[in-house]
Formats: sequence, C-alpha cells, structure tokens
Amino acid sequence: MIVLGCNGFTRVSEVFAERFGAVGTDKHYLLGHDAGAALLVDGEVVAAVEEERFNREKKTSDFPINAVTWCLEQAGVRFADIDRIAIPFDFSPRVLDEMLSGIVAAPLTPTAKLDLLAAIGALYTEVVGHEAIAADFAARTGHIPAPEQLVFVPHHLAHAMTGYYVAGMRDTAFLISDGRAEVLSTLMGEIRGGRIHLFDETAIGAEYSMGLLFSAITRFLGFVPNNDEYKVMGLSGYARPPVPNPFLEEFVALHPDGRYSFARPLETDDPRGLDPLFERYFGPFEDTLEYQARVAAAAQEMLGVVTAHQVRALEAKTDLNHLVFEGGVALNCLNNTPLFEGSRFDDMDVSFGASDTGVVIGAAVHTWLRHGAPGAGRTVPSVTPYLGPEFGDAAIESALREFGDRVSWTSLDDGEIVDEVAKLLTEKVVVGWYEGRLEHGPRALGHRSILANPHFPDIKDVINTRVKHREPFRPFAPIVLESDAPAIFDMGRKTRSPYMTFVFDVRPEFRDLIPGATHVDGTSRVQTITDHDTPRLAALLRRFTALTDVPCLINTSFNVAGEPIVCSPADALNCFLGTEIDYLVLGNHLVTKL
Repeated sequence: MIVLGCNGFTRVSEVFAERFGAVGTDKHYLLGHDAGAALLVDGEVVAAVEEERFNREKKTSDFPINAVTWCLEQAGVRFADIDRIAIPFDFSPRVLDEMLSGIVAAPLTPTAKLDLLAAIGALYTEVVGHEAIAADFAARTGHIPAPEQLVFVPHHLAHAMTGYYVAGMRDTAFLISDGRAEVLSTLMGEIRGGRIHLFDETAIGAEYSMGLLFSAITRFLGFVPNNDEYKVMGLSGYARPPVPNPFLEEFVALHPDGRYSFARPLETDDPRGLDPLFERYFGPFEDTLEYQARVAAAAQEMLGVVTAHQVRALEAKTDLNHLVFEGGVALNCLNNTPLFEGSRFDDMDVSFGASDTGVVIGAAVHTWLRHGAPGAGRTVPSVTPYLGPEFGDAAIESALREFGDRVSWTSLDDGEIVDEVAKLLTEKVVVGWYEGRLEHGPRALGHRSILANPHFPDIKDVINTRVKHREPFRPFAPIVLESDAPAIFDMGRKTRSPYMTFVFDVRPEFRDLIPGATHVDGTSRVQTITDHDTPRLAALLRRFTALTDVPCLINTSFNVAGEPIVCSPADALNCFLGTEIDYLVLGNHLVTKL
C-alpha cells in the first residue's frame, strides 16, 4: 500500500492576513506551518521532506508541491499509484460546528463575534474544509483525488502516530501538546497493537494551550512566536525562576485528570493580549538579558510543572511502561529529561519529527494501519531521520564548477576526508559538513551540520557572530558516540539521545574540557551517534578524539538565522560563501574559499 502524507495549504497565509490581520510569520503560525510531504510504501517511509527546504521560506505553510513532487520522483511513483492521501488535519463539519459554537459562547461583543464567525467561515470554506483541501490538491498537482483516496487524520492523532512509528511501533502511552490542532491543544492516550485509545477526559482546548502561551511569552520577550521558543528555553538557564512564580501562583490552575486552565483564556485574534498581564507580573518590559532571563525561567518552570502534572495523570490511567511525547511543546528538550526522570515510565521517546514537520509521517502511518495490511502482516520498521534529498558526485561537482571562481576544492576518499577534517578541527575553525540524505525535522543531525571544536571557550561566540548571525546567549549542542555519552553526561535512565531531544548535565570533570558545548547552567542538548546511523561522522569523531582527547564535537544546523537548513549543494555553497565558515565538506570534496 502506498500512502502520501501531505501538509500545507495554498491560501492559508493569505486568509490569516486578510481575515485575522496577521503579518509576517504570524501568517504561518496557526495552521499548515512546517508544510511538507512523506511517502509510505508498505509501511516503510521511503521519502519525507519539508517544503521550506525547496522554497527557502522558513516554516512555510504553502502547499508542498516541491516536496510532493520530490517524494514521488524519489520512489518512482505516479499519482495513479497512490492508494491514499493522508492529510494531518480533520476540519470536519462537526469540528466547524464546535468552533462556531465556541465563538457564540465567548464573552465577545456582537460585532466581534460576527467578525470572527466570518473569518472562521472563510478559513473553512477557502482553506481547511475537506472540499477546499481536495480542490487545492487538484489545482496544485493536476491530480484530482477520488473521494475515498483522501483521508483526513485528526492532527493530534498524526502526532501520536509519528512518535509511535519512530519508537518502533511498540505499545505506548502518549502525551501530545502543541499550539493547537483542530480545537484542542493537548491530548493523552495509549496505542496498543496500532490502535489508539484516547483518554478524552484529559483533553485541553486551544483556549488553554500551553504551546500558545509559551509563544505569547516568546513574542513578549521580542522574539518570533512559533519559531523562537527555543531561545526562551536557552535564556532560562541564565536565571532562577522567581519565588513565588506568578505564572504558577496567579495564572495556571491544575485540575484532576491532568487538566489545567488559565486565569484568562487565550485569544488568538489578539496576539499581544497578555502583554499587560506579563508586565504586571514582571514589571515593564526591559530589553535586557536579566529581565528576559527572569521571565524565561518562570515560563520554563511553569511548563515543567504543567507537563509533569499531565504525566502523573497519564501514569494513573495506563499500565504501559513506555511514553512518547510529541507536538511542539516536546521540542522543549530542557523539560524532557526531568519529565522522564520524574515518571514511572521505563523509557520516553521524543521523535525527530515531534513538531509539525513530522505529522505527514504520522498521518501516513495512521492511514496505513487503518486501511493497509492486516495486523499480523505489519512489521516494525527501521526508522531513520535521513529521509530527504541526496545529491550525488555529479550534482556536487556541477555546483562546484558553477562557483568555481570563488572556491577551490580537493577530492578525497572517506578515510582522507576523516583524517583531514579531524586535523583541521584541532584548531579554532568552523567546518560545514554536508553528506548523504537530508535530515527530516527541525534539528541538524549530522548530514547538514556545522562542526567545531568545543574545547575552545569562545567558540560559541565565533559561531554565533561570524557564522550564524544570532544572539550571543544561544548555546550549542554536542555530538558524542553513544557508547561514550554516559561517561561525559549525567544521562540518568536514558542511554541514548539520537535526535537531540534531551538535555543532560555535563559531568563536572568534563566542563572545562568542552566549554563550547556546555551551557551557562552546566547542561548540554546531546545527540548520540553510532557507526550504524552515521558511519563517517562517527569515524571523524573517533579520529578527532584520538588527536585531542576531546570526546565530542559541536554540531549546529547548516544555515544562518532566519533561513532553512541547506538542502542542495548550491544552498551549502551559498551559505559557506555568505558566512565566515572556514572549510566545507561537500560529499567527498574539501572546499576552501579563494
């Protein structure tokens, strides 16, 4: 069975701009952001990629025509071969009725209600309704899907299936928390034998969305909502949360069954509606590290308390010993480690596609499990994040020739690349590392990465200012061999962190050895690697450690602030030449600037 997962809407940003007054990235921040496609063939993901990697618009919500086209070409599949097209949203007539009823019951003026009803009506009929999605798909691809071909998967179920699939399809409890889905912002349940059972009494509506609240705090602090929440997470390490914490004392109330509410429901039509409340809690806004860190620390503590409250309720409702945590809130990796360590679960997984990048995979998996092979015929897949485009030697050499007046290069075999780059990294240099298939998801996991030596205390400043062009407080993540990780980091009950979704304390004896990969609070967001998953990168790390006694490398995404991770060789060369990256490994070519 062949299933195409597809997320993105042609007119969603226009409707948000016209009907909701959204500007800039706000036009993408509710629905369809992280547009992309995935192709599942007989239960195996053979291709998955985000549209932003092609159109170069970060977090784009546009229909993923380039991603869809590439997925089909990669698998040698035509539209006529596709059995189902899985959409990771289900704005059914019932959902519309629920949305409209909520507006009617809201404490708004009659005029405000009518305006919002009209805006939601336009969004439904023009963008997210079943008929609108079918028409959009036909208009953009030229393929008119049969009614039975389109499958609409509730957004949070798509998230749950992503985590279930990437974790090996073992029975699991799940917690989903993000900005919003159709009408909810968080959901809990369990998956047994591929079937989902929801704990409906734990569901939280969008008006009490922890994801949207964290985004509102992100905006208040001067950052881009639904994009820069990780900056708030990083800032929290520079301060201790205030005592008492006003978010916990005055704003959030915890209820039975893992539910919670806010003192004031969120209003999506007023993005800055909570700013006066934040200023009452923390004083007038100040564009200083001290002020921003204090607010960030309070927000981070609040997030931890709320998600731990949810997990405690989940523990009481399931006898399963495994947990998957998915949705945008699960990208707060600083929260993930204490959340797991404070639970009774034997293990917890957060996938490489925990954000909306992954819902195309989850929607396809959900559809395959419901409409595909019988239970006895299902096998546990071998899942890798390296699911995107790969460019061979011919394409790389063609790109190098196009840039030939600005770069020079030497062609080397794998062993020579490893030896040369390991020697280079003994110095205070920055290396672009480009190989194999593009990673799926928001993190660079070793195929489109920037590498550096973490032993130099000021290497963070070098990368932030000369390469990434971003704020100086931002930390960098280390890559480490999975077998070495527990000796360097206090990993607790975790034994691996392959997707950079957990944060661990750096053991005291290593903090002076890897200051460039140690945050101000003594932690690191770790990616563990193996010979099986990234053989050449693992060989590089071993060679580098043999030369330096430094057991890890800095790994950050190959891009500059505000741009998507590089996809093609030309993208990599443009980024290389537009920054102060010192060297570029492009496949089996070591590139320098003229």
